[in-house]
Amino acid sequence: MQEREVRSGQFPGSQVRRGQLTVSIAALLGPCALALAQAAEQAAAAPADAPADKPLLNPTRIALLAWLAVFCVLIVLAILLARNGAPFKIRRLAALDAVDEAIGRATEMGRSVLFIPGIQDMNDVQTVAGVTVLGPVARTAAEYDAKLEVPTSRSLVMVAARETVRAAHFSAGRPDTYNEANIYYITDEQFAYVSAVVGKMVRDKPAACFYMGAFYAESLLFAENGNSIGAIQIAGTAEPSQLPFFVAACDYTLIGEEFFAASAYLSGERDQLGSIKGQDFVKLVVAGLIVLGVLLAVAGVAMPDHADGLSKFFNTILGG
Repeated sequence: MQEREVRSGQFPGSQVRRGQLTVSIAALLGPCALALAQAAEQAAAAPADAPADKPLLNPTRIALLAWLAVFCVLIVLAILLARNGAPFKIRRLAALDAVDEAIGRATEMGRSVLFIPGIQDMNDVQTVAGVTVLGPVARTAAEYDAKLEVPTSRSLVMVAARETVRAAHFSAGRPDTYNEANIYYITDEQFAYVSAVVGKMVRDKPAACFYMGAFYAESLLFAENGNSIGAIQIAGTAEPSQLPFFVAACDYTLIGEEFFAASAYLSGERDQLGSIKGQDFVKLVVAGLIVLGVLLAVAGVAMPDHADGLSKFFNTILGG
């Protein structure tokens, strides 16, 4: 290969020289060409009677597929029953019963309502749940003519929150009160976002604060500052490490699955209620399997000669 020198800063055709270091294109392509040649030789040397690909369906996991089908059928059946008017109800949640009280208090005091949908993006299920809860909260705020502010740490969350609040205002018959500027993006940086929100809390002193989504180290910063300004605080998250801080500093806290059931509780939509009840049916089945496993384990201890048979029987049921 004919090599030529190039000046520093130019893009070479065949060779780059900077100082005394010269890199040749041939030297770069050499290892790649060698690896390709070795791969071709190995492919050619492979035996003709190589085993075929594994089947798509593993026959030892048929039981797992059956259980999955049973769970799906239970959830779909519950949704259909709910659509047909089955009296499905969710137990009272004090945190959600206080939504009207908190927004009404903000309206009486002439102060705003602050809603924080966590600090994660829309690919986090907790953020989706928080934005879902935002709908009923925004509708109540629209009915009471209260100012609702939603600062976000992700641009996509801002877009989703704007659409949710807009739909809530139309549903409440108050499209003229919707103000897009009240749902805004601050920054992706965790503590920069926290500093901006906390500063706004201290300056504006909202009468009600909602924390619904995924929270981490900032949970106590939000809750303590909200408590210091005398706001009614309602929190919901599925992060076990942050729940103690919300429980200690907030008036009401949605714990774990209560948070995910909040949207169905507030909206009363039949499909959502049916889905939750279907999941409850699945949990009953799983609980029954756990009880069966405990009984079989006790029976195996009482009858050592049959322990292996009982264990295999239970594993067959589970698809193990």
